[in-house]
Amino acid sequence: MALYRKKPVVIEAWACSDLLHAAAKQWDALPATITRAYEAGNVVFRDTYISINTLEGHMRADKSDMVICGVKGELYPCKPDIFRDTYEEVAPPKSVAA
Repeated sequence: MALYRKKPVVIEAWACSDLLHAAAKQWDALPATITRAYEAGNVVFRDTYISINTLEGHMRADKSDMVICGVKGELYPCKPDIFRDTYEEVAPPKSVAA
């Protein structure tokens, strides 16, 4: 058996709570990636979560989750503890409506 290490890849990610707030209060503040996914029917905003059509089927991003844009532009949710253990910030965040 061989051992492998993940290649370092920079991804975009957003706090689900920030996206929900922007969708409800300031649509123009949503990242273009998210609005395109919404317009394509791949993202549905609910009161307390976001439904995301992923390569594995529909997944739910709860308020405490992060929403990640993968290397091929796919969106998927990630639990906060997994996100903290897997990713580190490499650039300051672009603002989403506060």
